[in-house]
Amino acid sequence: MLERKIEIEGVNPAELFGVNNTKLKHIKAYFPKLHIAARGNVLTITGDDEVMDEFEKKFALILRLFNQYNTLTINNIDNLMLHDGSDLVGLDNGSETLVHGNHGVKIKAKTINQRKLVEAINKNDMVFAVGPAGTGKTYTAVALAVRALKAKEVKRIILTRPAVEAGENLGFLPGDLKEKLDPYMMPLYDALRDMIPPEKLADMIEFGIIEIAPLAFMRGRTLDKAFVILDEAQNSTTMQMKMFLTRMGMTAKFAVTGDMSQVDLPSKQRSGLAYALDVLKDVEGIGIVRMGQADVIRHVLVKRIIDAFEKKEEAERKHESKDQRTKDSN
Repeated sequence: MLERKIEIEGVNPAELFGVNNTKLKHIKAYFPKLHIAARGNVLTITGDDEVMDEFEKKFALILRLFNQYNTLTINNIDNLMLHDGSDLVGLDNGSETLVHGNHGVKIKAKTINQRKLVEAINKNDMVFAVGPAGTGKTYTAVALAVRALKAKEVKRIILTRPAVEAGENLGFLPGDLKEKLDPYMMPLYDALRDMIPPEKLADMIEFGIIEIAPLAFMRGRTLDKAFVILDEAQNSTTMQMKMFLTRMGMTAKFAVTGDMSQVDLPSKQRSGLAYALDVLKDVEGIGIVRMGQADVIRHVLVKRIIDAFEKKEEAERKHESKDQRTKDSN
């Protein structure tokens, strides 16, 4: 058995490895054939050369990610171990700060597909970002919108989503229109609150610099000099989607985000997002970014939940297909 020592420079080992070395233990689980011990800023590994080579390669990527984002989560570790880590950590030009949030927090694209989304919006005036919950579609889009507003590339931000599934039936709720809408727009408010101080955000909403409204309110408008985000787009109908996309003004940026696994439309009604992705896939000037499990940046359980649902749905599709073939043969 051979031994190597890795000196960790410029990093606090306690922050890197977590309380009671929880993150180091998670890393160890991927290398059961190695003996790994941490003492101060020195990591000692014992085992076969080939396995130690692989460990050093992965650990270098972990250090690079930690240095880029000043954080390391269990989900980050899983992504780096299970995928091509060099893609997930990215190059220097992928680690740019999109916007400085409250308390000086640097908000950056944290996965390869989030960086693809940044590149797509920089390159195109209309971009679709599709993927499961927790992949940062909306959050990254909102960060880009705030960046564009601060840089005076646009004069306002417009955030919209189909309210209450696709029907937008808000009448049964108490309060004025804003009070009716707020619960359905909360994810958008949450993202904005991370990036803009509360008092300033309230003023920007009051003076229309930031507008948050249901999709139905976009009808008949021309959205110009604005960064416009349609969130939860899978719950738009085809007519709503066409209406929204044709609101685009001369100097606007449009970002459309959605999750095709969470369509709340009636079963016989086609999602406007699915329709648009099919119709517009080859249109020049429109970018499409598809996100997956590797981009999930919420709790590690979110990724496992998505994986379990996808496996179950795939099994059900195969079963339905088999039943249909049996019916056809009869």
